[in-house]
Amino acid sequence: MGQQTSTAQQTNDRARQIVVAVSAVVAVVGSFIGSGAAGGTQIQNASNGALAADATLIAPGGSAFSIWSVIYLGLMAYAVWQFLPAQKTAPRHRLLGYPATASLLLNAAWILSIQFDLLWLSVPIIIALLAVLARIFVLMLHNKPLNTLDAVITDGTMGLYLGWVCVATAANIAAVLVASDFGGFGLNANAWAVVVLAVAAAVGIALAIYGRGRLSPTASLCWGLAWVAAARLNGDLLSTPAAIAAIVGVVVVLAVTVTTRLRASRG
Repeated sequence: MGQQTSTAQQTNDRARQIVVAVSAVVAVVGSFIGSGAAGGTQIQNASNGALAADATLIAPGGSAFSIWSVIYLGLMAYAVWQFLPAQKTAPRHRLLGYPATASLLLNAAWILSIQFDLLWLSVPIIIALLAVLARIFVLMLHNKPLNTLDAVITDGTMGLYLGWVCVATAANIAAVLVASDFGGFGLNANAWAVVVLAVAAAVGIALAIYGRGRLSPTASLCWGLAWVAAARLNGDLLSTPAAIAAIVGVVVVLAVTVTTRLRASRG
């Protein structure tokens, strides 16, 4: 009986590793389609340009999306890393494998929703992606990395992924509202931009405190906010209030992260 259980677990472990690896390939293929390199429409040009850098006051500047290259490289590294024998039976990777798979498939689904001009569908997809990444973040915090390399590949990649998707979710929702001619309940676009950017910064602060100063979520979230500020100061859609709110958000989130990390180190 014990031998059968062990064999079944080994089969399940191998299946999990294969599923994660295949999902990573699907996500990377989706990224090629989203970049326009495989014949698809670039994300910023799809859905009538709803996600372009000048579509809303929350949209980051175009160069901000270069962070996806780093995230996808990390995801591929993670797919290879979790496939190695040492990670096959590791309890940590048993917990992370299928949530990571869900994030990869949701990523691909989000790209497809934009490519097929289903902008409204992109919102529940990206919210689900954010929820999955938040779950992964919690799991990583409660299950320590196996070693430094595991911390860099797994925690670093998923942290960057989470921080960026926080900003992307805010920008995505704003794009859908603008495309739907949302009236703003009496508030003008600048006021809404400041409110949304403040919420994004508050999420960054919460991640910093809960994560005891984890650097990767802060790095990507602040990267996104910084590019929002750059686009509002130098792009085609200018807004001083939105730029100031984004800059303040970067400063506050960085300060809280560093302070929390130092306190955790001392503790």
